Amino acid sequence: MIQVYTGKGKGKTTASLGLALRAVGAGLKVYIAQFCKSGRYSEIKVLKKIKGIKLEQFGRACFIKRKILREDRELAKKGLEKIKKIAKTKNYDMIILDEINIALHFKLLDTIELIELLRSIPKDKEIVITGRYAPKEIIKIADLVSEVKEIKHYYRKGIKARKGIEF
Repeated sequence: MIQVYTGKGKGKTTASLGLALRAVGAGLKVYIAQFCKSGRYSEIKVLKKIKGIKLEQFGRACFIKRKILREDRELAKKGLEKIKKIAKTKNYDMIILDEINIALHFKLLDTIELIELLRSIPKDKEIVITGRYAPKEIIKIADLVSEVKEIKHYYRKGIKARKGIEF
């Protein structure tokens, strides 16, 4: 099954991490690839302690606010190659591609290449895709698509990102 969490609202990564916890609680093993992210987000500290979850990051810190570099494309490609290897093994029951939609949106990865990979993954694996701007091609092949819509956000009042809530 392929699940997609997209939209401009807060909570896409949070939803995927909730699924990861539920899966591990049921005895499943989870691999999380974070695209376009690097750094010490608070959730990483605890996820690294949970047996049954493996997390790797394939991005620079906050590159979206800066110019896209060759390094961004190389890191995204490295992440995709890792997913290709992981998908062929029986080591993980759930694979989370966190913020891969952002990597597609910024043309760090090719949508068609990702779709071919997704179609090659055994149907007994749960694939979770997150990030704004999910391409219509990804939405079409997904089994579940949830759009997180912002109705109101405290950022608009000038409140900055808070440790433990946004990062």
